Amino acid sequence: MKFKPKYRSCNKPKKGLKVKSCRLLGLFPVCHLIPKAVDDITSCRPQDLKRACRSRDFPTHCFTPEVRMANESFGLHLELTLDPFVIPLRGKYPIFFLGLAIYCFGVFCNLTLLTLIVVKRSLHKPVYFILFSLPLNDLIGITAMLPKVLSDIVTETNKTSYPLCVLQAFMLHMYGGGILFILAAMSFDRYVAICLPLRYSSVMTHRAVICIVSLVWGLDFILNISLFSLQIRLPRCKSVIRNVFCDNPSLVKLTCGNTGLNNIVGLFNTALMQVVSVSVQAFSYVKILIACVTRRSVAKTKAVNTCVAQLVILIIFEVVGMFTILSHRFKNVSPDLQKIMGMLIFIVPPLLNPLVYGLYTSEIRNNLLSLKNRVFV
Repeated sequence: MKFKPKYRSCNKPKKGLKVKSCRLLGLFPVCHLIPKAVDDITSCRPQDLKRACRSRDFPTHCFTPEVRMANESFGLHLELTLDPFVIPLRGKYPIFFLGLAIYCFGVFCNLTLLTLIVVKRSLHKPVYFILFSLPLNDLIGITAMLPKVLSDIVTETNKTSYPLCVLQAFMLHMYGGGILFILAAMSFDRYVAICLPLRYSSVMTHRAVICIVSLVWGLDFILNISLFSLQIRLPRCKSVIRNVFCDNPSLVKLTCGNTGLNNIVGLFNTALMQVVSVSVQAFSYVKILIACVTRRSVAKTKAVNTCVAQLVILIIFEVVGMFTILSHRFKNVSPDLQKIMGMLIFIVPPLLNPLVYGLYTSEIRNNLLSLKNRVFV
């Protein structure tokens, strides 16, 4: 039986909670934003008001035109408020310039690696065509998060629109899934190069590389678009993001419907990404380890160097991600520290990934040195 709240000719209720108490429920835009409308409901008991909010069963004839317009346009023109860092006045600009230096350094390193792969013909190999996706993915991650945070710090604004918030969250999730799938693809390439050296050219053809790269980005896009599309069905009733940047969990907390399906799909996507990536990498590196123990050669030693770089990148990503998750599990961790830990996963890998590949991969290191000598000589 559908619940119908009792009204009393749009007058104030005889009994019930105060308007402020009703507003605290925050279950539907009309409850959250328009106290006059809530004041017109005779039954303002929590259990009745919750049912009314969920069914949207409010007396529209009691609302003024302004109230009806605000309620109808709530889902389209929603300005969100981010939870900013608590920064002393004197520390605002030093933190901004430090963050700007970090961002510029990360962009420079990743653009250098991208340029090197494009310019140097000696790097036009399957492994480096797949590697090309890694600095590109790192640029997406660090650019989607850091400039917005730095802008909010220096301008002391913490507002954003809902579409921009969704775009930022989508790009950050694309980055997180992308790095896992890219590392899995690169480990498979190293497995073929080391364990099946005679068949490498026939297996890792240009067509195969294109298929692998398309599968990496396509699977990442499909999983994330399926996750974010679930938010369309839920009404939004809150406008505060409890973080300095937007992500899917923060967006889900803005809704007032049943988020069970969102949580299930989110956990499934995360588990699928981890299982696929870790399984492919574990299989590849175990096979590589066995091949290196049984027989050694100069070619295998060079290939193993790229494997070490990939393992270091995976360990960096997983360790930073673990610290991010753990920081939200302990109540005595300060909110600002939790925000910093959440940002590290989008800052540390993009900074270290190109450096790790430059140090451990002799071909990239040698080509970079030769390029530097040409430029400065």
